[in-house]
Amino acid sequence: MQWKGKPLTSYDVVVKLIGATKTRTGLKVKAKIDSRAYPLGVYVSEEEMSMLQLAPHKFHGEWNYTISPIKKRKL
Repeated sequence: MQWKGKPLTSYDVVVKLIGATKTRTGLKVKAKIDSRAYPLGVYVSEEEMSMLQLAPHKFHGEWNYTISPIKKRKL
């Protein structure tokens, strides 16, 4: 489905448009609304951020990155 130029008038419209996305190689996207409540004001400390293994991508690394598991130290 081509959704370029279609107005995003509701969450339902956005979810349906995302869910209709397919690639030439066969990737199909599934989407659904997550209506759960999430707490506000939750922050990640500098220490916690420094523990993450983030690998920025070449294109817009500030937005696109890979998060790798933290390797546990042997005792």
